[in-house]
Amino acid sequence: MFTEKIKRMNVKKIDSYILRKYFSTFFFCLILFTTVVVVVDISEKTDNFANPELTVSKIITDYYLGFIPHIDAMLFPLFVFLSVIFFTSKMAGRSEVIAILSSGVSFKRFLLPFFWGGFILAGMLWYGYQYFIPNSNRKWAEFEKRYINNKMPASERNATYKQNLYFRIDSNTYAGIKGYDTISKTGSNLMVQRFVNSRMVYNLRAMNFKWDSVQNKWNLINVLEREIHENNETPHFTISKFASYTFKPNDLRKDDYLKDQLTTPELNKFIELEKMRGSEMLSSLQVERYNRDAIPFSVLILTIIGSVLASKKVRGGSGFHLALGVLISVLYILFSRLTVVFATKGNFAPWLAAWSPNIVFTIVAYYFYKKAPK
Repeated sequence: MFTEKIKRMNVKKIDSYILRKYFSTFFFCLILFTTVVVVVDISEKTDNFANPELTVSKIITDYYLGFIPHIDAMLFPLFVFLSVIFFTSKMAGRSEVIAILSSGVSFKRFLLPFFWGGFILAGMLWYGYQYFIPNSNRKWAEFEKRYINNKMPASERNATYKQNLYFRIDSNTYAGIKGYDTISKTGSNLMVQRFVNSRMVYNLRAMNFKWDSVQNKWNLINVLEREIHENNETPHFTISKFASYTFKPNDLRKDDYLKDQLTTPELNKFIELEKMRGSEMLSSLQVERYNRDAIPFSVLILTIIGSVLASKKVRGGSGFHLALGVLISVLYILFSRLTVVFATKGNFAPWLAAWSPNIVFTIVAYYFYKKAPK
């Protein structure tokens, strides 16, 4: 009984040792890479930052506090994978893994702290993708739009003026917009039509319109409304009118980066609206939504693969394991990009596009685990 107690204490010390190594190596890699990226980015944007309106504190708070989480989240699974391989291969090279397994600890029990470490980091990334990172993306994207992209030629920056928009508001109502500026949130020639049994019963035309952030409504200017009956119609003209519609300024942006700037609750609502409107961008929105759950889960899978591969002592040591880790990471990224293209450009199911890499690499992880030395 005393021997068993000592054994349990030793196992807990091993767990603590592995978790410390895991987190310290991961955060060291994260900080090191982030520093390199920031230095390179500053060197590329020095001319943009030389603006009388910009102070050092504004650049840090409005740009880099949004830019850094975006980059780190993108490469988070890669950091985890390489960190696990690096410190585990060091343990194997010093015969620490052999000593642990020789003391009576099973290989399954040896992997337990890796699992919990991966679970904690996956939870951090999951929360970040749901709420924190979209808000960060919004912050640095607005900064880029105002201070960086405005100095590029028009052909190289995202157009902020949208033309000829036509979409569905609800099951019976459609809207058309001649032109809309996403920066000033103003537009021209708004048309709203409502149908009942394939017959138009209401028509609205406004010469101009703009978003009122105080009222949280659209302010329509020079509005002509027509109530259409079977044999006649009733026109009504007003200079200004506030109206509530299901579409908001963000819904009219229609750019490829909008989905990255919506928190998950906002993205879910936007997907429902776009589904009702029959939008062409529905697949990319759904892939983004499923990826916010699938990518954090990949942290757990890559942790298991990395720990199993690197726990075996081989010639070449860390160098061989890191090279193998980079190869597997590249394969994972290529596979995930390929499935996203099939989903957005073809008929591949969005949920399957997001989860296919995890399904395949879960099988790979199980195969490596069964073949690992016990």
